[in-house]
Amino acid sequence: MRVAYVCADPGIPVFGTKGASVHVQEVIKGMLQKGLDVTLFTQRLGGDVPEALKNVKIRPLDALPKDSAEIRARAALAANEKVIAMLAAEAPFDLVYERYSLWSDAGMKFAEQHGCAGILEVNAPLIEEQKKHRELPLEAEAQAVAESVFAAADAMIAVSPGVKQYLETFPKAQGRVHVVANGVSLERFAPAAAENAARLGRLKKDAPATVGFLGTLKPWHGLATLVEAWALLRARNPNVNLLIVGDGPEYESVKNRIDALGFSDGVTFSGAVQPDEVPQWLAKMDIAVAPYPNMEHFYFSPLKIYEYMAAGIPVVATRVGHLESVVSDGLNGVLVEAENPQKMAGCIASLLDSPETLQRLGAAARQTAEREHSWLSVVERILNIAADTGRLKN
Repeated sequence: MRVAYVCADPGIPVFGTKGASVHVQEVIKGMLQKGLDVTLFTQRLGGDVPEALKNVKIRPLDALPKDSAEIRARAALAANEKVIAMLAAEAPFDLVYERYSLWSDAGMKFAEQHGCAGILEVNAPLIEEQKKHRELPLEAEAQAVAESVFAAADAMIAVSPGVKQYLETFPKAQGRVHVVANGVSLERFAPAAAENAARLGRLKKDAPATVGFLGTLKPWHGLATLVEAWALLRARNPNVNLLIVGDGPEYESVKNRIDALGFSDGVTFSGAVQPDEVPQWLAKMDIAVAPYPNMEHFYFSPLKIYEYMAAGIPVVATRVGHLESVVSDGLNGVLVEAENPQKMAGCIASLLDSPETLQRLGAAARQTAEREHSWLSVVERILNIAADTGRLKN
């Protein structure tokens, strides 16, 4: 089966270190494992091709101008016809799989025009996200692209119930949206899981411990709450260290706050790390935190939580959105109130006081990842949805 994977989003370096980068790579790896012939059409490479993806044909899209947001948006809109022509030059395809971006509907239009299956992956309500956190020029055009691409797709993959709820505000999307959460590479995190299980098995009460965070340092990841919670812990117990794995726009404010608290000697910042380096960092964490803040519309499918679980780390997550269906409180992790450093600190302190609980939660987290969250199972679900469209020729 021949697959065209289209990622026209200039904000996603497909071979980079972002969560979105990992998502693209792992879905393609899963497709290769299933024996599919994949051609990747992408706006931004962002790094060297990983060894596991050396057999993927790569067709770079024309770079967008580095001018104003409006000029870039107009160039991205104008590029759709060129992308359709590039797809046609590589045809035929049995399946076109497009990651939704603000200005692209080329993949789904091509699939509709050429009678092959068109599956659209939607990771966020991009129009609303762009308006809130960045700059959105040409809002009417972005809305028109959304309506066009949602209508043209045979089926849509929403990474969370929140994304599905958003998609179904578009009448033409209703009845064709399937929730398929993010996944994790079980093999890649197996050594970290073994190392964590051994260390947690030896952990004693009041021994040095590391609380960790993995992810891009952005406002909606709630790192400020974790820093305040850790400061409360550190004031009571200087043996509790903080490990922050990742980089991003919040780095300066987070670091400045830690410096102001006087606890900089207890924190480690890894900076940006490549996906294949993530397991070795997770192998250093005794507790891993997903401190999301309260949000009116929570649409994330938190890759960090699945990776924490695959690494066999006890997870502390905030009780927001659908996370109660991801972390089973007291079974494979613990849920706490969002934006409440005191309660988060109390929760973590209680866990550190009970090494047996940490060991049990870590083991259960790994078992949950094995049972429910492998990337291969994600790809199998996607391919089953594609087959159900009746448009696959192979």
